[in-house]
Amino acid sequence: MSKKSWIKVIALVAVVAAAWIGVRAWHGDGKDAKTANRGAQAVPVKIARSTRSDVDLAIRVIGRAEAYSTVTMRARVDGQLQALHYTPGAKVKQGDVIAQIDPSLLQAQLAQASGNVARDRAQLVKARADNARYTEMVAKGYVSRADYDTFKANLGVAEAALQSDLAAEQLSRTQLDYARIVAPFDAVAGQPLAYPGATVQANITDLVVLNQVSPIRITFSIPEDSLPSVRAALVRGPVAVSAKIAGDTASLIGELEFIDNAVATTTSTILLKGRFANADGRLTPGQYADVSLPTARIASAVSVPVVALQSNSNGSFVFVVGPDNKVKQTPVTPGATFSDRVVIDKGLEEGQSVVTEGQLLLVDGSTVKAQGS
Repeated sequence: MSKKSWIKVIALVAVVAAAWIGVRAWHGDGKDAKTANRGAQAVPVKIARSTRSDVDLAIRVIGRAEAYSTVTMRARVDGQLQALHYTPGAKVKQGDVIAQIDPSLLQAQLAQASGNVARDRAQLVKARADNARYTEMVAKGYVSRADYDTFKANLGVAEAALQSDLAAEQLSRTQLDYARIVAPFDAVAGQPLAYPGATVQANITDLVVLNQVSPIRITFSIPEDSLPSVRAALVRGPVAVSAKIAGDTASLIGELEFIDNAVATTTSTILLKGRFANADGRLTPGQYADVSLPTARIASAVSVPVVALQSNSNGSFVFVVGPDNKVKQTPVTPGATFSDRVVIDKGLEEGQSVVTEGQLLLVDGSTVKAQGS
């Protein structure tokens, strides 16, 4: 290649190199400008303050509602079912008549027993008069002692007969009362198990099932290793039980009422029951519920919303917003969680502002703009 050709090649290479250096420089300046703009622009975030309070930790399990009392109403006398006086599925009050058995035969039996009592009373009056008369006569020697003893014995027989027939009369009256079947407590009536016209037998024929639902219980089981903390909570006072049913936004608050006397060996759990007033009838026997039971209390604990807690290879941290609206990535030691918050054992003080939404756009030292809590 000639000297002139070499000069052309070198010149061309120099032009290309200069152009490449210019392009790199132009891209580098643009990147730096974008980085600078990003650092200067405030990142929209949501924030919340750390709070200090006593925290009650809780066990969360699935429970099931059961009637506080349940009874299957049965006929207590034989007869024909005459009428039902309740609406299936509706509430009944204590003492309300819910069924009537035909009382005709029982009324006749009571009338017969009352007649026997009236007869006995008349016979007793005569026996007393005879006894009084013969007492005077035997004292004067007008009658023998044997005759007197006979009339005295007749008085005893008349008194015994009256007592016997009084008992029979009371039995007949009680059986007549049994023809009216009344609710033993406020309850919700189930579907009829026998209908008017049916012949019922005493203590055999079921008529209806009544469930007492106000108050009502929720039964649930907890692991046996949680039992000591529950007992410790009971030492502090009544233990509140919270329950939430599907489709209902509000929780129901009751009180722990029962702890079983043995742990189930097959499951290593123990049965507990909570009592709920259920005045509004939101709980129904057999219904499932999410149950929350306080087990321990942490005094004066600092906590933040769970969503504020972040983690990386170095552990857990939160973004703390300073007075200058710049964030600092602050390492923390998280503790127990409760509701939608987490206890911070170490790393935060009460009243500090932490980022709860928008952390993915932040680095240590980013400027933020609060959009609300």
